[in-house]
Amino acid sequence: MDVLVTGGTGRLGTRLVPRLRQDGVVVRQMSRRGTGPGGVRGDLATGFDLRAALAGVDVVVHAASAPLGDPWQVDVAGTRRLVEAISREGLRHLVYVSIVGVDRIPFGYYRAKFAAEQVLLASGLPVTLLRVTQFHDVVDELLDTARRGPVLPVPMGWRLQPVDVDEVAAHIAGLCAGPPSGGVVEFGGPEALTAAELARAWAAVRAPNARVVATPVPGRMSSVLRDGAALPGGGPRGRRTYAGHLRG
Repeated sequence: MDVLVTGGTGRLGTRLVPRLRQDGVVVRQMSRRGTGPGGVRGDLATGFDLRAALAGVDVVVHAASAPLGDPWQVDVAGTRRLVEAISREGLRHLVYVSIVGVDRIPFGYYRAKFAAEQVLLASGLPVTLLRVTQFHDVVDELLDTARRGPVLPVPMGWRLQPVDVDEVAAHIAGLCAGPPSGGVVEFGGPEALTAAELARAWAAVRAPNARVVATPVPGRMSSVLRDGAALPGGGPRGRRTYAGHLRG
């Protein structure tokens, strides 16, 4: 099996690539610079070198994203460029890494991810759209950014189900070896927690002097997050809890 991973040098890609290689898979690690073992150049934002990077691959894991940049250019238009560059004759499976709640949470980045899903569904390619919940270390970063000295304010009632990124990588490696689902599947962490519960667990380990303050946040996005829009409705679950991640 010859697998190309877009976003191969990102948070998930750097866990997924060695996992696939452990399973004896030939992996092309695509990035704009194409550095590192098995690195190939390919730029989703411009289409540069995409055809060469994709030539002869059996499976594509599309994990590249631009949450802090322009997701409409990279995630949506970039996915369209990827579809146009793929040879349909040899491709057995394309796994797209998306996020639980992209179809329900009114957030610009999520809207772009949902639009990218629609590009793939309309492409006719053999796809699996894998929606995952927030990674543990992303939750860490958000809480660290939110802290204001001794106070850690968090939205009241928001519910999340964070997952271990290594467990996501292992799950994707399994999907690569199987048939495409043709639609959406989900993978989440083992337990649903409120933002305040996550913050208290984080503060106990990372910022013992911080006081967690749950604050009401108005608006539709806050309402749907309180109603569980970020929680998976089905699919398998990881085993590592957020508390286990903090201890680790």
